[in-house]
Amino acid sequence: MFASVDPVILARIQFAANITFHILFPTISISLAWVLLFFKLRYNKTGDESWMNAYRVWVKIFALTFALGVVSGITMSFQFGTNWPGYMETVGNIAGPLLAYEVLTAFFLEATFLGIMLFGMRRVSNRVHTIATLLVAGGTTLSAFWILALNSWMQTPAGFEMIDGRAHVTSWLEVIFNPSFPYRLVHMLLASGLTVAFLVAGISAWRWLRNDRSRDVMHGLRTGVTLAAILIPLQIVAGDLHGLNTLHHQPAKIAAMEGIWKTEKGAPAVLFGLPNARTQSNDFEIAIPKLASIYLTHKVDGEILGIDAFPDRHPPVAPLFFAFRIMVGVGLLMLAVSWLGAWRLRRNGAPSKWLARVLVAMTFSGWIALVAGWYVTEIGRQPYLVYGVLTTAQAASKVPATMIGSTLAMYLSLYLLLIVAYISVVFHLARKAGKNGDPSAPVIEAPQPVIPGQPRSAS
Repeated sequence: MFASVDPVILARIQFAANITFHILFPTISISLAWVLLFFKLRYNKTGDESWMNAYRVWVKIFALTFALGVVSGITMSFQFGTNWPGYMETVGNIAGPLLAYEVLTAFFLEATFLGIMLFGMRRVSNRVHTIATLLVAGGTTLSAFWILALNSWMQTPAGFEMIDGRAHVTSWLEVIFNPSFPYRLVHMLLASGLTVAFLVAGISAWRWLRNDRSRDVMHGLRTGVTLAAILIPLQIVAGDLHGLNTLHHQPAKIAAMEGIWKTEKGAPAVLFGLPNARTQSNDFEIAIPKLASIYLTHKVDGEILGIDAFPDRHPPVAPLFFAFRIMVGVGLLMLAVSWLGAWRLRRNGAPSKWLARVLVAMTFSGWIALVAGWYVTEIGRQPYLVYGVLTTAQAASKVPATMIGSTLAMYLSLYLLLIVAYISVVFHLARKAGKNGDPSAPVIEAPQPVIPGQPRSAS
């Protein structure tokens, strides 16, 4: 079945499947940890048990997400040796230390203090438990820092020299803080925040529709909607700045994203079309004249390089063209829903049934936008694995297509099963929380916070 397929293509599909599955979970755990910290701090300040109830519900979802992120991350690391040996052989002096820094400075921190978050509430003071939550949140963000430093370096490599076909570091500061790193880090952290915002809002709205009108449900609903309403405008600005940075360093990626085949001044913004690689044009194109030049160069007649400027070194156009529009489309939908939801909650104090249903439908919308954006980033780097340094074909292994294909089929089957199981368990935990009021969890009792002016109880 797979014998006639190019092994490099199969290896790329397998890596795409693994990274797509893996990235779903760190994206949630990065920002959900900060939402948990917010719930905990609100409880500490007010003494309101409903904030702790919200913490109990979401800390279990966080633990589930963290576990799947760890397991799927292990699979990612194996692929470097099995499918892409040329990658570590060529740039291992840079990739290896950055991956090690992530494990040493972030993963150990998260894994250690997650135990205190889950099982230490009755064994440590409230202050120590709050600090543990803070350290887990910091660890998740630190993990993102190191991983994005490596990924950004692969997009815009800097601070190295090639000696005998291998990359050697000349400046770690330039490697880590490479030209695209600040934009990529901010863009990813905001994407994580939006994913979690709609997850929390959606699950809370689902509980509300099931007639669970407890205060922790409303805390989650307001937190999610407000967070989304704040973050989405920031994401639009960050995305625009990231696009300008990409235009400077990876113009071929921008040409594919925009569907611009010919270099021209006053390039139009293509709203819709069907990219046709054979004719080097977009079929059924709907475009706004000169708009692409305006938002990319801030000039009406600014010149935009087209695909024709990169005859042998450009990514496939169609996947980037459609993935970019999915990402932008979902982002605009997030903007409309979050602002409308924030206005409704501020005005009436509770959602309407139709708004709650929309929020439930948007529960995992962050995943859709995230995966689309990640595909734009990764496919847009082709034909390079490390932009301008190492091509995908040069890094690929000699593993037969049949072997890669069989493992790919197993991966896809397993990932589909795990995704369905994860979503089912998330809704099960939410349903159980609504049924039991105060959900059962490893976190059983909440320590009483010390409120200024109020003496401690004898207990």
